[in-house]
Amino acid sequence: MKDIEIAQQSKMAKITDIAAKIGLNADEIEQYGTYKAKIKLPVVPKVKTKGKLILVTATNPTPAGEGKSTVTVGLGDAFSLLKKRVMIALREPSLGPVMGMKGGATGGGYSQVVPMEDINLHFTGDMHALTTANNTLAALVDNHIYQGNKLHIDQRRVIWKRVLDINDRALRHVVIGLGGAMQGIPREDGFDITVASELMAILCLAVDIADLKKRIGQIVVGYTSTKVPVTVDQLGVTGAIALLLKDAIKPNLVQTLAHTPAIIHGGPFANIAHGCNSVLATQTALKLADYTLTEAGFGADLGAEKFMDIKAPVLGKTPDTVVIVATVRALKMHGGVAKKDLAEENIPALQQGYINLQKHIANMKRYNVPVVVAINQFTSDTLAELTTLQELCANDNTPAIVADVWGKGGNGAVALAEKVLASCEQKTDFKPLYVADDALETKINKIVTEIYGGAKVEYGMKAKRQLRRFKELGWDQLPVCMAKTQYSLSDNPKLLGAPADFTIHVREFVPKLGAQFIVALTGNVLTMPGLPKQPAANGMELSDDGTISGLY
Repeated sequence: MKDIEIAQQSKMAKITDIAAKIGLNADEIEQYGTYKAKIKLPVVPKVKTKGKLILVTATNPTPAGEGKSTVTVGLGDAFSLLKKRVMIALREPSLGPVMGMKGGATGGGYSQVVPMEDINLHFTGDMHALTTANNTLAALVDNHIYQGNKLHIDQRRVIWKRVLDINDRALRHVVIGLGGAMQGIPREDGFDITVASELMAILCLAVDIADLKKRIGQIVVGYTSTKVPVTVDQLGVTGAIALLLKDAIKPNLVQTLAHTPAIIHGGPFANIAHGCNSVLATQTALKLADYTLTEAGFGADLGAEKFMDIKAPVLGKTPDTVVIVATVRALKMHGGVAKKDLAEENIPALQQGYINLQKHIANMKRYNVPVVVAINQFTSDTLAELTTLQELCANDNTPAIVADVWGKGGNGAVALAEKVLASCEQKTDFKPLYVADDALETKINKIVTEIYGGAKVEYGMKAKRQLRRFKELGWDQLPVCMAKTQYSLSDNPKLLGAPADFTIHVREFVPKLGAQFIVALTGNVLTMPGLPKQPAANGMELSDDGTISGLY
């Protein structure tokens, strides 16, 4: 049975009943129909708890699949089976991958969040609000230039791009304002995908509306001809942009197939953005539950590193345990096996590919946080392969538990949940990768050498000029958000396993003063993805009675 069919046949509880589970009454939520709601701000729960935080991450993704979100949901349902007060906090899906390569993004099998179709499509309108707010600001910038340009913005140095929440390579580099004097000032421009925008990052890092407004006001939209930065506050439109996000900032409450409460809010990609759901969502779950399970996008080299070094300082809470999701199939691909041959038992390839998981284990332990490996079981996995993988992890003093969440939901992750619960009781002494006083080059070098396993960093001419200017402006005190391929620890997607002695190439930086980090663009990574030769959209259909098929 397909994921969407399982979701469509499920019986959901009313969202008011889900809210009641976590101590919220009808006056503390805003219902979006029967099965979705936003949690009102500020959140003042009847019972405040000091919840444990569990971060779910993964190995570098391969076409074989890892199932990080599926494991997160199944693990949450297993906590519920063990009678634990638990909440799940995930990111919102982007229409880019939904219509592009991956299809739906709400888990799979009997380990899903629902209503699956709504969450994967328009949900509560957060993505549309972000897109509108971003493009309103772009229009206001161009209008300011057209109407006299009192701030002396250099049209060649506008860095605020327009966005769209769909993969569209044709919009990466465009020219606007053509057609004569009445059509605006011609200049080069481009589109990013909405989930890579600074407003998405701001929404996910703001702790309240006041902080949201402060961060929006600090956004640098461009520079004058003398390279002086121009901000949204100087444009005088901070309030207008903030009010477009007044509902989007509120966390979204839904449920799993097993009725475990789940917050799905914010959706930055981890390869080109910071890859974590909103601070407000995670804080809310920590207040309302004894255990919060959250995930960070792609492999631990991307999402988990950014969680530790960008999100955790704002959240004010570090993970009590890190769960790294791995599959036999993916590790065999890291060991050199072609996708068509993955169903065949191959112990040597598994042993070779284990070096990828081994590196991620070491990286997470480097933060002085306990680590548990979740082996997401596929039907093609043999007992010998599963046993071998557990033994390899045991040799690295890391527990590895097999879970079948796709086929069994929470029942397939009870043993994993018990191990994670025990792990959460261990003492932690969190050690950040870098401190604010480190120079930007030092921060990047630490990420490259300690997390990626690279040898050095090479900067392009533009990046070198920016480094000098950022230091003059005092921006070198900010964290670094590395924009890098998700498929490899290096910036070359073809280098699988755990490559060594490679060089990371930083071509340029994008300052995001509202988000309070600097994005480093490496290799050939793009902030507006393209659609594949056969988009997932080709297999989607809407029947005459309104039933959706092919979403995943």
